[in-house]
Amino acid sequence: MSRVVVSGIVEFPPEAREEALTKAKALIEGAYTEQGCVHYHWTADLNHPGRVIVFEEWESGTDLEAHLKGDWYRDMFAHLSQYTILSAEINKYRVTLKELVYGDDGIASGYFSDEK
Repeated sequence: MSRVVVSGIVEFPPEAREEALTKAKALIEGAYTEQGCVHYHWTADLNHPGRVIVFEEWESGTDLEAHLKGDWYRDMFAHLSQYTILSAEINKYRVTLKELVYGDDGIASGYFSDEK
């Protein structure tokens, strides 16, 4: 099975973002207890006053599906629904190859080893 990365943005009115994130802390921590959760970050974008950056990594699509049907996701959805969400776009990506950006030579590369 391939890992799955979830990445996106959620836009709130700037005055609501901090409270929405602060009060979601326990829900974010709860998601980390779920099977297959590698990363679960909901963080403020310091360059955009109302924007939240979403980044999640799951061991598999099965683990993500279980999360999406579970209490932590349901409770997070209910929590965020209390605030005005101006827009949201969250995507999932199937990861078929994962490599370090910096090679053994200390040089960064945007190419993957199978592209050279």
